[in-house]
Amino acid sequence: MDEHAVTPDEIDALAHQAQDGDAAALDAVLTAIRPRILHVCRGVLPYSPDAEDACQEALLKIATKISTWGGRGRFTTWTHVVAVNSARSTYRKMKNQASAADPLEHSPISDKPDPRTTSVIAGTRLDLLEAMETIEREHPQYVEPLLLRDVYGMPYDEIAQLLRLPLGTVKAQIHHGRKLARPLLRGDS
Repeated sequence: MDEHAVTPDEIDALAHQAQDGDAAALDAVLTAIRPRILHVCRGVLPYSPDAEDACQEALLKIATKISTWGGRGRFTTWTHVVAVNSARSTYRKMKNQASAADPLEHSPISDKPDPRTTSVIAGTRLDLLEAMETIEREHPQYVEPLLLRDVYGMPYDEIAQLLRLPLGTVKAQIHHGRKLARPLLRGDS
């Protein structure tokens, strides 16, 4: 099966087969979704090696947790969220490693990691990722809907279905998330 010709219906069918223990179907579905997963990861981590790492992490999570996909929405919608979370997790790990210590200075590094030595920071929307981290500490319910809508452009109804929330709740969470993000993105915090 050509990975570029696989339709969403075929991907859903392969995912159901993989849930039933079909190893060939699991391999086929992972092959079919890999370009999309990598694209999502590159949206958060534009430095290719970091995006590749996040993509591999997401594919592993998808393979091991495929039984948790409920089948009510598209499999690709479910995998989209897994990819976003994997990319954010990779970013957090890289950020924590970068802020631990500067090996050249032997002292704590500044609040702003050096993009020359920290690949995940190079070329990313650091302000957006930092804003999401800040919002998540006090209002975690707003982060995922906000990222899915404003960064990845998912329709409100798909987000509501994916998060198993009423449409109005999703719209309200996105609205409140935007209100919290605006001052952080402008540097007013």
